[in-house]
Amino acid sequence: MAAGDGDGATTMDGTTDLSGKPAVRSKTGGWRACPFILGNECCERLAYYGMSSNLVNYMIDRLHQGNAAAATNVNNWSGTCYVMPLLGAFIADAYLGRFRTIAAFMTLYIAGLVLLTMSAAVPGMRPPECADCHPTKGQNAAFFAALYLIAVGTGGIKPCVSSFGADQFDDADPREMRSKSSFFNWFYMSINVGALVASSVLVWLQMNVGWGWGFGVPAAAMAVAVVSFLMGSKLYRYQKPGGSPLTRMLQVAVAACRKSRVPLPADSSLLHEVASPDGKAAIEGSRRLEHTEHLRCLDRAAVVTGDDSMVNPDPWRLCTVTQVEELKSMVRLLPVWATGIVMSAVYSQMTTMFVLQGNTLDPRMGPSFKIPAASLSIFDTIAVIVWALAYDRFIVPAVRRITGHPRGFTQLQRMGIGLVISIFSMVTAGVLERC
Repeated sequence: MAAGDGDGATTMDGTTDLSGKPAVRSKTGGWRACPFILGNECCERLAYYGMSSNLVNYMIDRLHQGNAAAATNVNNWSGTCYVMPLLGAFIADAYLGRFRTIAAFMTLYIAGLVLLTMSAAVPGMRPPECADCHPTKGQNAAFFAALYLIAVGTGGIKPCVSSFGADQFDDADPREMRSKSSFFNWFYMSINVGALVASSVLVWLQMNVGWGWGFGVPAAAMAVAVVSFLMGSKLYRYQKPGGSPLTRMLQVAVAACRKSRVPLPADSSLLHEVASPDGKAAIEGSRRLEHTEHLRCLDRAAVVTGDDSMVNPDPWRLCTVTQVEELKSMVRLLPVWATGIVMSAVYSQMTTMFVLQGNTLDPRMGPSFKIPAASLSIFDTIAVIVWALAYDRFIVPAVRRITGHPRGFTQLQRMGIGLVISIFSMVTAGVLERC
């Protein structure tokens, strides 16, 4: 049935249902599918932060590593967790699709959490607790194998879950387009709810009950995440893999270099694009992108010359305008990514040096209550939850009256304000360290 406004209307973005048929808007996607995705994300983040927030203390207390060695090992592992999404995103885009990639990598994630729990609880795998004892090579191997299985598992989840949630909303439908913004607000909220429970309840379990329980509960939470995700299978909308975007962007770069001496046409409509009346691009699951005047040198990849075959064009010599615009968008994002490098370096201190610094402080709050050093990150989570609500309810309406922007501040302005605030946070930490 063609796309329309009736109950049987299908989506216009190329998504399908579980059986591979065009997705019916009234039966799939939207808010009916999102609770399963949000529940999955909440439980997965609870599992991740539940084992990572206090990891540096586990290495010091149980593996008997020094502060510097423990911080280095945590940073190496954390860095791997943030590099592996490049692999996961490539596999999802080029081969498996987002749903299958998430499901497959969740298996590795749970295997890593189970092995981590066993390495902290099972006699023989558990490191000795005496002060002068050191873990065996086998115990160290089991522990680090578990950590890096988790790192690989996160690689298939981090880049895909939020995008899979966005796939549940059809950009061609104005109502669903508005709902997509609300989805990301709830998605970010679910992350912070999971982090809040992890940095409070699970850290308390680890410090007062035992590391076996402290790592076992995250493993159970991840199992709940898998169940939540798979329960929504019949309600999801699925985007077919459209091939690797890295390959497409490399093709544009190569084609532009090969045609570096070809003059650009004054009329951009002469550039090569696949004709499609419904606005779809040749890329599976994508829509055509309009030509822009920025980075015109890349437009040469879409210039048709006498050597190009229009029947079966060589993709390394002739690219579409949509491909060219994909690369232009990535190039324009590079400065934004570059500004985030320092911020990421700052944020990574939350699970290493901030925890070690917290170990040197007096943890008592009142006559009987003590706050573990690894729970100090709870203030970050609470601040995010409070300010997210305050931003939408109070700040946006007030700033909108001044700037006229629908969201108050632009995205770049919000990022800039956050970066400035992070400067003050690190200055405060440095002053405290010297005192």
